[in-house]
Amino acid sequence: MRAVVIDGRGTFRLEQRADPVAGPGLVAVRIHAAGLNAADLQQARGDYPAPPGWPADIPGLEIAGEVEQVGAGVTGLGVGDRVMALVGGGGHAERIVVPADLLLPIPVGLSWREAAGFPEAFSTAWDALVGQAGVRAGDRVLVTGAAGGVGTAMVQVAAASGAHVVASVRRPELHDRVRELAPTGGTVEVVVPGEEGAGAPYDVVVELVGGEDCLRRVELLRARGRILVVGVQGGSIAPLRMFDLMLARAQLIGTTIRGRSHAEKALLAATVRTNVVPLLAEGRLRVPVDAAFQLARYPDAYARLAGPGKFGKVIMLP
Repeated sequence: MRAVVIDGRGTFRLEQRADPVAGPGLVAVRIHAAGLNAADLQQARGDYPAPPGWPADIPGLEIAGEVEQVGAGVTGLGVGDRVMALVGGGGHAERIVVPADLLLPIPVGLSWREAAGFPEAFSTAWDALVGQAGVRAGDRVLVTGAAGGVGTAMVQVAAASGAHVVASVRRPELHDRVRELAPTGGTVEVVVPGEEGAGAPYDVVVELVGGEDCLRRVELLRARGRILVVGVQGGSIAPLRMFDLMLARAQLIGTTIRGRSHAEKALLAATVRTNVVPLLAEGRLRVPVDAAFQLARYPDAYARLAGPGKFGKVIMLP
């Protein structure tokens, strides 16, 4: 099979690798589409290594494809089934083996491209907002960096939970597209970063950008509010005025999925399978795709991932 590989200099190249074989409890998947994420670039820089058991030098955290082999002990899956998954690495290739309990069914009618952009973004959004921050109807939620892949998922999950969503988007030309993420009968307010304070106080602030000023948003919280730190592409070091956090009796929550144990990931997959995939199947959630590139055009795909002005997911097509 062909796979994108991170070499010793932190750059990408295309190589031939042996096709993976499904062992006990595993499923071999022929990949039709794979999502790109900031973690792929972080891994190439040496900042975010793959967890044990996953390819150390093949990036890619989410895939969509067809089951080709079913390992011993796997039930409920058969050759030809359409599946998607959040994986620990190895997704930017033509094939991959995945533990069966991480696989999600692809709803009828959903394209490969949309399916490939779903697992990481919406698992992250559901886990952070619902599982950790406990978002509920009537909450006010600020999402920074809301036009990206995870941002568009955060906006939709918060809105689907009945929250009033304020989406912070730097580029005005993307504002209308973010507003269109609102569910039927709902609204999403869109602002530029300098206008976030007008919608305060917030019950939850979702930090997807990072940077040295990001934790100043504690000032925008109401009492017992929560800041969710999910992305730090703008910088991973920021000062925090502890007295502001104390006065607000606020919570600061940092989260990532990749480094969790297999048992934790399987539990999250089961939660997403039960609670989130049905919303996707019903059309209450959607996966905006910014651009898609054939595997041979991997340099263009990663360049688009690193570039500005994206709306939704960048996808690789093996």
